[in-house]
Amino acid sequence: MRILATMKRFPAGVMVIPLLLGCAMNTFFPNALTIGGFTSGLFKNGVPTLIGLFLFCSGATIDVKMAGSTVWKGVVLTALKFFIGFGLGLLLNALFGEAGFLGLAPLAVIGAVTNSNGVIYATLAGEFGDETDVGATSILALNDGPFFTMIALGASGMGNFPITDIIASIIPMVIGFIIGNLDHEWRKILATGMILLPPFNGFALGAGMNFNNILRAGVSGILLGLLTVLSTGLLTFFLYSALRKKADPMGAAIGTTAGVATTTPTAVAMADPSFQPQVETATAQTAAAVVITAVLCPLLVSWLAKVSRKWNEAHGIVTDIPAPEQESCETQPAATADLDSL
Repeated sequence: MRILATMKRFPAGVMVIPLLLGCAMNTFFPNALTIGGFTSGLFKNGVPTLIGLFLFCSGATIDVKMAGSTVWKGVVLTALKFFIGFGLGLLLNALFGEAGFLGLAPLAVIGAVTNSNGVIYATLAGEFGDETDVGATSILALNDGPFFTMIALGASGMGNFPITDIIASIIPMVIGFIIGNLDHEWRKILATGMILLPPFNGFALGAGMNFNNILRAGVSGILLGLLTVLSTGLLTFFLYSALRKKADPMGAAIGTTAGVATTTPTAVAMADPSFQPQVETATAQTAAAVVITAVLCPLLVSWLAKVSRKWNEAHGIVTDIPAPEQESCETQPAATADLDSL
């Protein structure tokens, strides 16, 4: 049976499908995973450990030797992703408060919009960008996990996070970063965790959710996905192109929500229990946004690549965007091509 191949046919399927299975177990057989021992430890209560281990492996993939335009691109895209998501969360909170708009709370908006899907970005960079665009993936990995979300919620006054909790949310990534840069062999080993862990993360998260609540979050989840694509896809394309002084479709390649972003509401609530009532709905909304953005963002970037190429050529600007006959998914980097769950 080609179970994995089938899962990969769906956007972020390696994480989303186990999440739905875990949710089904919790909805129809709520006591099945509470028998204790290793079973409950892995499939029901293992979320904090699994998130920490994923961040550890993620940190190990960041290469300190990345330099020049690679760093510039990574820093600019990461900053745009963060500040746009932060701004949307502030606006939503100012206008509608914690209740949000159409059930879309600031916690879900900031957590989803500020966290990009590194695999989709790397794949699009291999197809429509160059090696410096691909290298920027390592910098963009910094937005994995709850760290930026906690900073945004704390700075805006929407949450109360002790400095130790904020530091604790990034320590696994920092340690992974140090180990990965001291020993590249460890980097190769830990990079496999980026493929191995998402299914377990997804199932454990789903085991804390209920289908009834997911259905109630359906419309708002779709809205969150569309908001992410428009704000950090289309809007970021124009901002990034203005900074580069030429049309560059890679500015839209961060218009996604990573599968790991579904862990952010839980991690935030662990640091500030006042967010606990929002966790289940925010997680469901984020999961919907993961799927929506995984489908729409590549289509947007592909269209913008054609528009950008024509615009650059019409204005006498040298373009590094591959011509249509050169575009092929085979150009994506081998090291990231299989990380379909991020």
